Amino acid sequence: MKKTIATFAIAALLFSCNKTEETASKEKTAYIDTSKLMTEYTESKDLQAKFKEKEQVMSRELELEIKKFQDEADNFKRNAQANGQEWAQRKGAELQKKEQELTYAQQALGRQLQNEVGVESDSLSSKVRKFIKEYGKKNGYSYIYGTGEVTPSVLYAKDEFDITDKVVKELNDSYKASDKKEEKEESKK
Repeated sequence: MKKTIATFAIAALLFSCNKTEETASKEKTAYIDTSKLMTEYTESKDLQAKFKEKEQVMSRELELEIKKFQDEADNFKRNAQANGQEWAQRKGAELQKKEQELTYAQQALGRQLQNEVGVESDSLSSKVRKFIKEYGKKNGYSYIYGTGEVTPSVLYAKDEFDITDKVVKELNDSYKASDKKEEKEESKK
C-alpha cells in the first residue's frame, strides 16, 4: 500500500513538472541589448549631443575666466619685485581668492551639468521602459529581458531571441513622429 501511494506521488510530481515545462515553453520571451539600444536610439544620441554642446559652451566661458586669471598671475610674477613685498602679498591674496572662486565655479558648473544629465537620462530611461512594456504587450511577449554593460539580467541567450533592432527601429520611428508633430504645432503658432 505504501509503495502504491509513493508511486502515485512520484507520478503526480513528474506530471506536474511536465505541465510547468509545457507552460513555460509556450511563453514568448526575448531580450534587448540595452547598451546597443541606448547607443542607436536617436533621442538618446540627441540628448548626448545636446549635453556635449552645453558642456563645451560652459567650458569655453570658464576657459576665458581661467585665461584671464593666468594672465593676471603672469603679470603678478613679473611685477612682484618691482612693486614691493606689501603689494605682492596683497595681490597674491587676491589671486588666491580668484583661483578659489574659479575652482568653485568649475565644480558648480560640473554639478549643474551632471544634475541636468541625470534628470534627462532618468526621463529617457523611464520612457524607454514604458515603450518596451507596451511593445511587449502589443507583440504578445511574456518576458523581455535586458542585457548590456551595466546590470544584465540575461547572461546568455540565443541571437534569435534578440529584438533590440526591432525595438530601436520602432523607438526611432516614434521619436521622429513626435518631432514632426512638435514642428507642426510650432509652425501653427
